[in-house]
Amino acid sequence: METIKLELNEKKHGAFNLYVDDKKLGEMTVSIKDDLLTVYHTGVEPEAEGKGYAKKLLDEMTSYVRAHNLMVLPLCPYVHAQFKKHPDEYQDIWKK
Repeated sequence: METIKLELNEKKHGAFNLYVDDKKLGEMTVSIKDDLLTVYHTGVEPEAEGKGYAKKLLDEMTSYVRAHNLMVLPLCPYVHAQFKKHPDEYQDIWKK
């Protein structure tokens, strides 16, 4: 069973980290400033690829953003590609 935790430092820099049995297998690196969440990178460990973990991280991040009335600046190539591929799904949170 996977668990996703948002772990930030005092400057609100950190990541949505995905754990399976207490082992970190994926992360989405972010920072939050005012009403903007910037996504820098999404990565999944090689042994965990192909299991949909990047999409789960994306879903968790978008849920968090909507719950906290934030906008997303998708600097991460994966997130940017998903926003471009599914603009209707993300238009309410996409800071262009």
